[in-house]
Amino acid sequence: MSKRVPFTGDEKESLQASLDRHRDVVLWKLEGLDDEQLRRRMTPSGTSLLGLVKHLAYVESGWFLETFGRPPVKVVQDPDDPEEDLRIEPHESTEDVLGYYRRARAAADQVIAEVEVTDEGTAWFGDAVSMRWVLIHMIEETARHAGHMDILRELIDGAAGDHPE
Repeated sequence: MSKRVPFTGDEKESLQASLDRHRDVVLWKLEGLDDEQLRRRMTPSGTSLLGLVKHLAYVESGWFLETFGRPPVKVVQDPDDPEEDLRIEPHESTEDVLGYYRRARAAADQVIAEVEVTDEGTAWFGDAVSMRWVLIHMIEETARHAGHMDILRELIDGAAGDHPE
């Protein structure tokens, strides 16, 4: 059963529940596929299911950790390569990428627990942003890529759906 956003929850609880729902879908979209299917580049730009997971780990680390002054959980080596966080390298195993996502998610959850929604951090481009803004942004980012993953999964094996029953 998929998590629900509480109908009467407070702001932070509701925002985190929404983010968690989409995070769970990201992992659900990978279930039952083998390594080749997870790595398969499904678009001319090279998008793969596993690449989207790597990207989401990277952006969670950046937005939650770096923005609020915590050390990032990173695997990207070349910040001048805009596609590195989406690309799966031959030496990266599926478990490496899933472990990276789990570590980034756990570290982000720790920051969410410690920071009030009105507290501000500094975005990578130098502007002040609130935890509320970061949560909303990451809900959008994760939902957008979960939708991409739904399409890729359907192209791979016909499985479709937006949330587990």
